[in-house]
Amino acid sequence: MRGLALVALAALLLAAAGCGGSDNNNKSSNAGQGEVTAKKGKQGGSITMLLSSDVDYLDPGHTYYTIGYSVAYPTQRPLYSFKPGSNDPVPDLADGPPQISADNKTITVKVRKGVKFSPPVNREVTSKDIKYAFERAFTANVANEYTTYFTDIVGAPTKPGSFKPISGITTPDDNTLVIKLSKPAAPGVAAALVMPITVPVPEEYAKKYDSKNPSTYNTHVVFTGPYMIKNDSTGKLTGYKPGTSIQLVRNPNWDKSTDFKPAYLDSILIRTNATNASVSARQTLTGTKLMTGENPPAAELKLAVTKYKGQWSQLPGGGFRYFPLNTTVKPFDNINVRKAVIAGFDRDAVRLSRGGKFVGDIPTHFIPPGIPGFEEAGGAAGPGLDFLKNPKGDMALAASYMKKGGFPSGKYTGGKTFQLVASNSGPGKAQSEVAQAQFAKLGFKVKLLQVPQDSVYTDYCQVPKKKLFSCGGAGWFKDFNDPQSMLEPTFKGSAININGGNNNLAQLNDPKIDAAMNKAAELRGDARAKAWADIDKMITADAPAVPFLWDKTTVLESKDVQGAGNSYYDSWDLAFTSLK
Repeated sequence: MRGLALVALAALLLAAAGCGGSDNNNKSSNAGQGEVTAKKGKQGGSITMLLSSDVDYLDPGHTYYTIGYSVAYPTQRPLYSFKPGSNDPVPDLADGPPQISADNKTITVKVRKGVKFSPPVNREVTSKDIKYAFERAFTANVANEYTTYFTDIVGAPTKPGSFKPISGITTPDDNTLVIKLSKPAAPGVAAALVMPITVPVPEEYAKKYDSKNPSTYNTHVVFTGPYMIKNDSTGKLTGYKPGTSIQLVRNPNWDKSTDFKPAYLDSILIRTNATNASVSARQTLTGTKLMTGENPPAAELKLAVTKYKGQWSQLPGGGFRYFPLNTTVKPFDNINVRKAVIAGFDRDAVRLSRGGKFVGDIPTHFIPPGIPGFEEAGGAAGPGLDFLKNPKGDMALAASYMKKGGFPSGKYTGGKTFQLVASNSGPGKAQSEVAQAQFAKLGFKVKLLQVPQDSVYTDYCQVPKKKLFSCGGAGWFKDFNDPQSMLEPTFKGSAININGGNNNLAQLNDPKIDAAMNKAAELRGDARAKAWADIDKMITADAPAVPFLWDKTTVLESKDVQGAGNSYYDSWDLAFTSLK
């Protein structure tokens, strides 16, 4: 049967999957405040980006968070990626749009010729390198956190284990990649080809590192993008000093004629030890050749907006921030207790701790604005649940739910002290302190443990064995522009990973929701958006978390820097940044 060729991945989602959505969040609502979309820049020069914490991983098969993405995308070439100011993917390593079979079970991608690996590999990339990238991601040694989007590939492992070929991924020639699926789930799988799992990895070089548990490829990565992390003749990343800095230099094997990224700068120093976010923000606003890649604290955000016009950019987050309520920890295993917590929570106070109305809107459900299914789930008004009605909190309603949950006084009387883990700097620190006070209103004694941001998830919140009742720094942002990427990793019971790397922080395990997700993943058109909206309503009704922000990210630059914001990973796009 004739395959369905789509002009772009965005068209794939809108035409093949038929998932509609507002265009209002595809670009910043503050396009004139800093450069959100890219302007032509001048060649040369260096800048320094200030970050409060390190990347999670440099390995493209493992990184999963904003800081890691902001390094991965200027240094690597996934099959599809994004231009600044747009959520519409464009071919990157791919040489055109994906071809999808009429039965939605086969995806064919042509791979661009002329793209080379950086030293010391120095050879041309082939489709086999992408196949290996997928296969290593399913191993326990790499333990990729977003293989959940690719489990419908024929032969894909059901859980991390030893390396094995995946029969559903074939390479008929060096420039063709074919992905066969066990279900008609091609719209979602094709949309996910923007993720770093599609960055090519040379097996002959990486295999010795991948044979170790965990893989040590993280400190020996080779690159395909315009920039690379400085390395030595063996491939060891000499430009990476964990917890201190990452030095990006030009990739000598990058061929500009094969790429849409201009790569103006000669080098970029990323300081990952700029732990005082207030100091970093002020240094950036008053200094030269500096950028910040994270939301500034509330005071500095106000300062930037009121006094430094043109030195900040606001990017629509395409996600939500929340305090998960661990459904496996008593008394939060009781839905009425969870509803009580949400009902009594002053979510506006938490938002104020991050900068107030400017940083985003207070959610009434989980699919954020701009993602298909948002309007079908109730839009800004939401599904009308009483415990989410008052963003400032309703203590009378909260007390009534606590009584239904087995606490006659309307407050928790169990005597247990609960631990809340959060960032030790910036907005994450401030919001956790507000949350501590909110839990206390209902009688919960909460002890704060504040750690570096890169440890919040990997060492605590993502580790179910820690038995945390909540997480003080939780946020989830689109993996791709589809509601599946918002709800499946975060609330699907079968996605819970008890060994670590778990993203279902509430450990919600509702068989009805899982079954609905399995069906929705196969749908097209309006039915797909409606199905995921219905799932959103089911999740919201289960009260697994306190959602307090549909996020917008504000990043800062010095007056002599011409940055461009990337709306996919919500930070500066270093491959489009230049000096004025």
